[in-house]
Amino acid sequence: MEDVETRELRYFVAVAEELHFGRAAERLGIAQPPLSRAIRRLEHRLGVALLDRTSHGSRLTPAGEVLLAEGRTALDAVAAATRRAQRAGPRARLVLAMKPGGDAGLLPRILASYEERPDALPVELAFSLGDRAAMLRDGRADVGLLHHPQNDLRGLATEELAVERRVLAIADTHPLAARDALRLADLAGVPVPQFPEAAHREPGPVVGDVAELMQLVALGRAVALVTESAAQRPARGVTYRPVLDAAPATLVLAWPESSRSREVAAFVTAARRAVAPPATGTT
Repeated sequence: MEDVETRELRYFVAVAEELHFGRAAERLGIAQPPLSRAIRRLEHRLGVALLDRTSHGSRLTPAGEVLLAEGRTALDAVAAATRRAQRAGPRARLVLAMKPGGDAGLLPRILASYEERPDALPVELAFSLGDRAAMLRDGRADVGLLHHPQNDLRGLATEELAVERRVLAIADTHPLAARDALRLADLAGVPVPQFPEAAHREPGPVVGDVAELMQLVALGRAVALVTESAAQRPARGVTYRPVLDAAPATLVLAWPESSRSREVAAFVTAARRAVAPPATGTT
């Protein structure tokens, strides 16, 4: 059997996600008839039906569901390989994905440790609240600072850097602000915003950036669980209270499990050295 081409996978993924040939063709920037023919040829070559076509539209067959999942992974891998190859060119660099302030104060030490290496590459910071893990998977970033268990770390290798307690950011005027300490049960029915890449979604609004989050908190429209290091950056109208039974946030350095990059390995080693406790002498 012949290998499936990247173009065919891209066509199929578009059709499978839209479940409508017209919308998929528009998304791909091609006419509908050649797209339909391409999918028919793909089904013939694979020897399986990928779509059930009815007068009411299309739906995926079990084989189509498998190819959609695997096809997305394959397309991400091709995109990642292309981006990483481009970054390894004459202007080679290392891209670190992180959210603003999401380094527990460790980034200066990590960068200084890495830059001691004579072969260190320039480190480019890519700030994101919504898709740091996705950036690592699709090659837009080489390493990233994420949190466990708050982020989805599937497919990523990690190195633990720090464990932080989480506290509640709350409006000065909120009734709960009068308490010295809280428990998660006290937050029942209170909107708790989440960032788009949260691994475990709970009821509550999805916010796009830290400024938006703090504005909602200051207005009393929501409360937010944040790390202790984030609480050290004051926001007008916001106070912080400990939450005694909130799970801690573990800051990790993450990179793709499949990575064989010597530059990534060197950065991980430098980060590990930067956060290691100082050796104590013996007498």
